[in-house]
Amino acid sequence: LESTLQLELSNDFWQSRLPNNLETNSSLSPAWSAFNAALVILEAKTLFSSISIDKLLDPTTNANKSSLERHHLFPKHYLEKLGIDQEKLRNQVANYAYVEWNDNIDISDKSPQEYLPSYLHRYPLEEIEKMYYWHALPKDWETMEYKEFLQNRRQLMAKVIRDAFEKL
Repeated sequence: LESTLQLELSNDFWQSRLPNNLETNSSLSPAWSAFNAALVILEAKTLFSSISIDKLLDPTTNANKSSLERHHLFPKHYLEKLGIDQEKLRNQVANYAYVEWNDNIDISDKSPQEYLPSYLHRYPLEEIEKMYYWHALPKDWETMEYKEFLQNRRQLMAKVIRDAFEKL
């Protein structure tokens, strides 16, 4: 088992193949599922929230509306205004993060530069750093060009998955 893991999960896998596998818009992608599992394993909190993701992903939770929603970090209509109109590009899994439904509604179609400051002021720097790590957010992501953001975030998502795998 150990030799198979070393062969299959080489640095090339973590640094190239896995980030490339995250270049998808399929919510059924094994790489996206691995990222979601990593968030649970690492006991991540929901983006902009103190509630752990595993509690909000719990299928036994009963509510009229889902407590947790996949949020476009760069909202779809905001990207349309920038001329990015390909669904496949706008709906990449690297553009998603889990937020509580009321935050998703509040953010709506605002640019990251517009909505992010109002959320960051709620938390001390230490919590923001954890949040950025768990959710694989590059430093100054809100000011990045969208395709650069996706590329950087896929690399960080692969690191989060690797960290969770090593924790296991």
